[in-house]
Amino acid sequence: MKYLLLDVSGTLLYKPVLFKKIEDVLFDFGYVIPISKIKYHHKLLSETIHFPDRTDEIFYNFFNSELLLSLGVIPNPIILKTLFSSCSYLPWEKYEDTIVLEDFPLPIGILSNFNNSLENKLHQFFGTVFLDIFISEVVGFAKPSIEFYKYALNKLELLPEEIIYVGDSYKLDFKPANELGITTLVIDRDGFYPESKTTIRSLFDLKNKLVK
Repeated sequence: MKYLLLDVSGTLLYKPVLFKKIEDVLFDFGYVIPISKIKYHHKLLSETIHFPDRTDEIFYNFFNSELLLSLGVIPNPIILKTLFSSCSYLPWEKYEDTIVLEDFPLPIGILSNFNNSLENKLHQFFGTVFLDIFISEVVGFAKPSIEFYKYALNKLELLPEEIIYVGDSYKLDFKPANELGITTLVIDRDGFYPESKTTIRSLFDLKNKLVK
């Protein structure tokens, strides 16, 4: 392997208070649903619903309606407005295991569905760790389009077998990258896919695989 390519949202960065906010809103409306269930349903919907590079209240009202219905809660304008106001503009944070990137034995790049604010966010959290940053809004391709991956390969001037790619989605990350011949792993910190042979539970696992 010559290069490590990474997804961002759910792989490197997350919003640590998001699911507690959702749980609290549901509780205030009389629904006692554990965070573990909310996270699982949120994950399933995130695998099937396309997230635009720039989200807004219209999109989140749609997404949250589907989330509520999957949890057995009938959405109405009041609960949707409360969810949006409670969960919008929450702070990002980096996962603790991203510390392994500081001295990783391969050059590292980013391939992510995001808007053009991503580069500043990455610099804020990671400094100059990443050599190349491919952002869907900037490039004009978005995952799961295989063209996005082809674009990155062309710019990096590397063969698929020379890259290892890590993301958190089988639909957006694993399937298209794997079809090109890129060694692809899905990071599964919550253990959603216990039977899968193509997951890692931590970025520490990735480093151990590469250096052993």
